[in-house]
Amino acid sequence: MNAVLDDSLVGLMLIACSIYAFAKLGPSAAWRRVLSLLAAMFARAPTALRLRSAGLKLARAAAEKAQGGCGGCGNCGSEAQPQASGAEIGVPIANIPRARPQRKE
Repeated sequence: MNAVLDDSLVGLMLIACSIYAFAKLGPSAAWRRVLSLLAAMFARAPTALRLRSAGLKLARAAAEKAQGGCGGCGNCGSEAQPQASGAEIGVPIANIPRARPQRKE
């Protein structure tokens, strides 16, 4: 292949990997800001490009604010854990198998 095409493809892959790493490892506030900037750019795009629906989806994604440590519901640790319907399950210590060391002969 052409050397220029090879270099271009490698450069595009590096850019894509960098964006992915930033999205997964970067701060979520910065990612939301990038999404909102992209949504604003897509909203200002000419209608011939048909990017307005993509801009709306990006705006919705930027508006969603993941709260809590897991990024889920936002009330981590504030609710009591649901109790099982019965009492605690007890397993006698005698019933727990133990690994026996292998004998070398």
